Amino acid sequence: MGQIKSETYADLDLRHIGPANMSGRVVDLAVQESDPYIFYVATATGGMWKTTNNGVTFTPVFENETTHSIGAIALNQSNPNIIWVGTGERANRQSSSWGDGVYKSTDAGKTWTNVGLKDSHHIGRIALHPTNPDIAYVAAMGHLWGPNNERGLYKTTDGGKSWERIIYVNDDTGVVDVALDPSNPNILIAATYQRRRRPYGFDGGGPGSGLHKSTDGGKTWKKLTNGLPEGEYGRIGITMYPKNTNIIYASVEQGFQYNASTAYNERRAGLYRSDDKGETWKFMSDWNPRPMYASQPYVDPNDDKRVYMQNQFSYSTDSGKTFTAPRQSLHGDDRIVWVNPNDSRHVIKGDDGGIGISYDQTKTWLFVTNLPVSQFYRIAVDNAEPYNIYGGLQDNGSWVGPNATYNSDGILNSDWRRTGGGDGFLSLPHHTQEGVMYGESQYLGLFKLDLNTGQRKSIRPGDPKGAIGARRNWDFWGPGLPEPDLENAMAPANWDGPFFLSYHNPNTIYAGTNVLWKSTDGGNSWESLGDLTTKVNRRDLKIMGRRATEDTPSLDDGIPYYPTLTAVAEDRFTQGLLYAGTDDGLLQVSSDDGQTWTDVTSKLSGLPKETWINTIEVSSHNAGTAYVAINNYRNNDFKNYVYKTVDGGKNWTSITGNLPADRVARTLREDPKNPSLLYLGTELGLFISNNGGKNWIELKNNMPTLPFNDLVIHPRDNDLVLATHGRGVWILDNLNSIQELTTSVANQDAALFSIDKGVMINYTSEGAHVGDMFFRGENPVRGAIIDYYLKAPVKESEISLTIHDTHGNLIRTLAPDTVAGIQREVWDMNYESFAPASSGNGGRRGFGLSGPKVVPGNYVAKLTVKGKSYTQTFVVEDDPRLNIDIADRKAWTAKLMEIGEFSLKATEAMSDLAELQRHLSQLDRKKVKYDEAAAKEIRNLAGLYTELMSRVRGVYFGASGWIGQITGDQQAQFDYLQEMLIKLEPKKKAVLNDTVKKLNKSLSKENRYTGQ
Repeated sequence: MGQIKSETYADLDLRHIGPANMSGRVVDLAVQESDPYIFYVATATGGMWKTTNNGVTFTPVFENETTHSIGAIALNQSNPNIIWVGTGERANRQSSSWGDGVYKSTDAGKTWTNVGLKDSHHIGRIALHPTNPDIAYVAAMGHLWGPNNERGLYKTTDGGKSWERIIYVNDDTGVVDVALDPSNPNILIAATYQRRRRPYGFDGGGPGSGLHKSTDGGKTWKKLTNGLPEGEYGRIGITMYPKNTNIIYASVEQGFQYNASTAYNERRAGLYRSDDKGETWKFMSDWNPRPMYASQPYVDPNDDKRVYMQNQFSYSTDSGKTFTAPRQSLHGDDRIVWVNPNDSRHVIKGDDGGIGISYDQTKTWLFVTNLPVSQFYRIAVDNAEPYNIYGGLQDNGSWVGPNATYNSDGILNSDWRRTGGGDGFLSLPHHTQEGVMYGESQYLGLFKLDLNTGQRKSIRPGDPKGAIGARRNWDFWGPGLPEPDLENAMAPANWDGPFFLSYHNPNTIYAGTNVLWKSTDGGNSWESLGDLTTKVNRRDLKIMGRRATEDTPSLDDGIPYYPTLTAVAEDRFTQGLLYAGTDDGLLQVSSDDGQTWTDVTSKLSGLPKETWINTIEVSSHNAGTAYVAINNYRNNDFKNYVYKTVDGGKNWTSITGNLPADRVARTLREDPKNPSLLYLGTELGLFISNNGGKNWIELKNNMPTLPFNDLVIHPRDNDLVLATHGRGVWILDNLNSIQELTTSVANQDAALFSIDKGVMINYTSEGAHVGDMFFRGENPVRGAIIDYYLKAPVKESEISLTIHDTHGNLIRTLAPDTVAGIQREVWDMNYESFAPASSGNGGRRGFGLSGPKVVPGNYVAKLTVKGKSYTQTFVVEDDPRLNIDIADRKAWTAKLMEIGEFSLKATEAMSDLAELQRHLSQLDRKKVKYDEAAAKEIRNLAGLYTELMSRVRGVYFGASGWIGQITGDQQAQFDYLQEMLIKLEPKKKAVLNDTVKKLNKSLSKENRYTGQ
């Protein structure tokens, strides 16, 4: 019995199209100080990358482990082959992902071993002993969304084989930063950090946060308070000046999140300096932008007065008393900076847009344009040819770009066009108006854009009438600011606010804030369909056992609104059948276009309360069938929750099936051709089910470990387009084999799947030389995709794959793989090559030419396995940009076949002479004496044949470049070459008889030529 499993699909490679022009969030850097051309880049959700040429090229070196999120890198500067990686980013965003502990490499990143602390989830820093490679300290922050025990400061003395926890406060407090004194490695400064996120808010501090010092390698600790402010702290960042380790800077969060209009009164949150290893501290300034995200100072290793601060790129030249935040040519939200200890002019920084390198102490920047770690939230496609992909990215706006180009270089950064700013989310092309699209930024910043003219307008529903201060925390506001006008405040919307275009009316839009809104005129006006949340007051909800106050550090950062709608959808067949899901755990259904609603949450058996309804998918096959992908990690629950209804939402069945635990469901789509085939994107991988969700199979293939936030199947091209939140867009071209591989098919010995049309694209190189710091997204394979299935491996002699015309004439012989599972072959839509010896891929070897493109029309693929044949008929089309008469097309192909057959004839005519020349070359190597005149005659004649072959190739390639009648000059050259071959024949015969006899007379018996 044929079992369908992950390996069944392994030959179906996906292509990565990037892009890299907006890159993504970089969270840490590790530079080899002995050779700063070598450095490592840690990303929030795209793994880790390495360059050995100062950023000209990057290679992923951490992509197949069981997590994609990095928090910290530590490179052993004494032995750079040793690298430590702490997984789970140290930012505390509402979109932050998590990790599974500490990894170690002893071969410069080629291989990795997980060395423990798997439940720490987020790691803020790793500090290494300067001389003992077995000693390391790990700042484990712990779970972001709830309490857990594996957090604190950990120490290993045996290279990660075992760990000792040397700081533990409580299950809500971890360690975010640790600094080790390189002049006395027993001295440590550590920052504890108490914080927790919930779906409804964020509390970024507490009594557990603080600064601590050890002078005995972590055996004992004392809390540092002298000169630091009283009260509770939030996040603390530490930097130690390496040339004088008495000097330490610490950024301390306290009270309101920083902004220019919020006064701190007597709360001394900001930057502090110590000149006595932390015993006493001096307040320098209150500059500490958005501390929960990136509160981290960095002191220049050559100037203790020059300090860099993160989140908003800034620097001080007076020990932090004043800061300059210069306008940049790069992304402005910074996460990490490295300053070359041998040359402070050389600076590398990582931000939400990637990597920047400066050689003049940050005056100017080089942006690295080849790091494809973009973080997509949502994705959509249009029906252009080739089709375009629309998507929104974390802190990098909204973009549209092609899935393919006619450029032989591939899909370039310049092929992408920015359509919106801020944090981008869903973008949708208008159903009927070409070039018109809808998009959004954070909190449902909805807009309409005409891509043809550039006209745009905001169409956000429920906009305020102009109440300052009413956008965010409605019940707390800064001292001195006017009390917000709650009645006229902006409608509260989710970070990833949902909207969709109606299937039944192209000008009807539904969009969700806390209210579901409907527009029938393309967003010009809106009608409220009611508040569909629980309407809970989040100030009644506790975090870490307490309610928020105006002093709560980083109060609700990233979650200004709650509760809100998170997913909305409309049945494709039944107008007025609507579904709506919220961030406070409600799933509701309306059968009368939103006039009345039914709460069906209780029908989802096993679903905890207050879960997050992430995606609602409606069937393209059956009315009343819908699916929901739900996650609950924001309540510290990492299980999968996936459900299906077939009766319009009245009843729901779990289809979680055999999904691995802790993957966290994010998006689900039903296949448009096979209603039993489902695709599920999770935080840690992509899964498919071919039986409606009873069983799930991971589709790993050639993809790294990634979060799949959204996916779509192109309705015409039948491609699976994947939006990853860390490595851009991936595409699996042609889903036929996945759609058609049912259980019954899998039980057959073999199968040949439907073949989509092949298009003979004329690719050209369209750009100048650009060097190697240049990203190229992958175009589709050049040819017709032919997928087949083998239940078990076969011998090469037991399988063949051929292409025929509709009259049965053989066009091409391919070389199919023999292993079990789905196999993919690509026919380049050329005739057989013109060469004398058979090759391994349906062509011929030697000096021959590739066969010409076939004539557009119908063709038949024939798979034969152990004597049984399977066939599929398919279409080959010309490049859609061409308009060529079929008679001219056939005449052109016939002419190329004539030239190609002549090249084969000439090659075969030269074969004896070529053997003779090879014999001569071997004699040369042996330094054997022979008749030089005879040898010269042989070489001269061989040279004439070589020139003839070169000119034949020139005529062939010249004629191949333009479909149609060949030029008069090309025809004249071809006629001349045919005459030349005839004239060379008697000369060749004379050489092979008379001249060879002269040659052999001068040679000893063992060196004579006997090949004639």
